Amino acid sequence: MLRGTVPLASRPIAPSDNDFLFALYVSAREGELAAWGWTPAQREAFLRMQWLARGRDWGARYPTAEDRVVLVDGQPAGRLLVVRGEKEWRLVDIALLSSHRGGGLGTQLLRELLEAAGEARVCVRLHVLHDSPARGLYSRLGFQVEPGALPAREDSPYVAMEWTPASCAG
Repeated sequence: MLRGTVPLASRPIAPSDNDFLFALYVSAREGELAAWGWTPAQREAFLRMQWLARGRDWGARYPTAEDRVVLVDGQPAGRLLVVRGEKEWRLVDIALLSSHRGGGLGTQLLRELLEAAGEARVCVRLHVLHDSPARGLYSRLGFQVEPGALPAREDSPYVAMEWTPASCAG
């Protein structure tokens, strides 16, 4: 059980979670795709292709990642994908179904992750879209834009951010 204001739990992702993970991915992209004027079949095909490609990419880039389904009242509500290295942790993905956003669950998950990172005396790094609402949340929790890391490319839509625990500062 994860600690916090809402009874959260998590478990390792299993092959039987694929339908949920796809629904979660669709939930995260629904606002973006609504403006494109595509038919439902076009959206489904595009999203499935993107989701499968992302899964293959992450599997190849982060083979040791801890990939977990976040549960609220025993039901899948999100995903947390973290690579826990000796000197740093990389938050690859944190996602919640739209029905679970805006109520503090993301903040709760991140605070718990940062508390554990502080105890392990490691920094936490992530990449976030420049215009993502999550960027403000990360800033409020103490993440800072990595000096010299942004942008990786001038046309990159992502910003690199880092959180350093007080136990490692200065």
